[in-house]
Amino acid sequence: MIGTKPGKWHRAAATSNIEDDDVLGVLLGDQGEHEVALYKIQGNFYATADRCTHQTARLSDGLVIDDCIECPLHQGRFHVPTGKAKNAPVSIDLKTYPVKVEQDVIYVLIEDTQFD
Repeated sequence: MIGTKPGKWHRAAATSNIEDDDVLGVLLGDQGEHEVALYKIQGNFYATADRCTHQTARLSDGLVIDDCIECPLHQGRFHVPTGKAKNAPVSIDLKTYPVKVEQDVIYVLIEDTQFD
């Protein structure tokens, strides 16, 4: 894939596991070391880190509002497609991951950490 670092596509969930305008937390990686939040927003799938950059609450426990995820701890919001921090108290952007869907399965690309 052009523009991405070497990595591995991980099977994350079936498309039917996520309702419209909702979020689902999953563990990915060979040993479940990557906490990822999967989203379905207006029919599109996205993936971000599952931990808030403010105080590490699970975003998969948060609320999807339009195209943002609201942290359940202090109500900071992130723009899901870009990971951009939108309002206080969050100020550090959220990591996003490339997503593809094949035969009703959502895959997330986890880049090799040695290239970060």
